[in-house]
Amino acid sequence: MAGQETIATIGDTSYLINDLNARVRLLEERYMQLRENLELINDNMVEEQKEVLKRVKGLSEEIKKSKKDVEELNSTINHIIKEVSLFARKDTLKVLEKYINMWNPMKFTTEEDVMQIIKRELKKSLKEFAIYEEDEENK
Repeated sequence: MAGQETIATIGDTSYLINDLNARVRLLEERYMQLRENLELINDNMVEEQKEVLKRVKGLSEEIKKSKKDVEELNSTINHIIKEVSLFARKDTLKVLEKYINMWNPMKFTTEEDVMQIIKRELKKSLKEFAIYEEDEENK
């Protein structure tokens, strides 16, 4: 009976070894699948990281451009503010308006107008002088 027990023990041991061997193969296959998945995930993460870095770089460039645009706008606004400060104020314009209304430049005459008035008055005076001389001679 000792031989049968040894055969039974060998059979059990052989079964156990085959069972353990099948389990180890199964674990190895799972390990390989996990390893492949991990490599795939790593590859995807590297690609995703490259995409994120590209987006970040693009956003950084857009931010730099926006900052530059804002600085240009600030410069333009400051320039406009300086120019506006040089404009005449409302009260100054009112004073100028009063002086213009008082002087009434629409009634100013040109040099040509003055010359015509002088000529006309001279002719008139000469005619009056001629008439006065005739009257004096006739007396």
